[in-house]
Amino acid sequence: QVKLVESGGGSVQAGGSLKLSCVFSVYAYKCMGWFRQGPGWEREEVARIDSDGTVRYADSVRGRFTISKDNAKSTLYLQMNSLKPEDTASYYCAADETVCWAIAGRALTHWGQGTRVTVSS
Repeated sequence: QVKLVESGGGSVQAGGSLKLSCVFSVYAYKCMGWFRQGPGWEREEVARIDSDGTVRYADSVRGRFTISKDNAKSTLYLQMNSLKPEDTASYYCAADETVCWAIAGRALTHWGQGTRVTVSS
């Protein structure tokens, strides 16, 4: 059964850091990513990592966030530095059996329940 479980969310002051983790139960994923949804706005992609290690970031987080994956630990990470109040959102881990570059135009298939991040000014 596909299962993605996020953790690591919490409250932090602006300029602080958090590291999100997503443990996945099925190692057949080729594309994995982090998405977020804040109050009043649509879900947006934060970062994704392909099976060959290629990463992509949203402009709003590039240079501050780092996505990584440890297959031995079946865990996807999102290191978030220099956090801003506008980063406040629920963060979701997502995965797909198809490589990222072939997924264009549709959402990833599997999703976690999310973890809340609150950044205060």
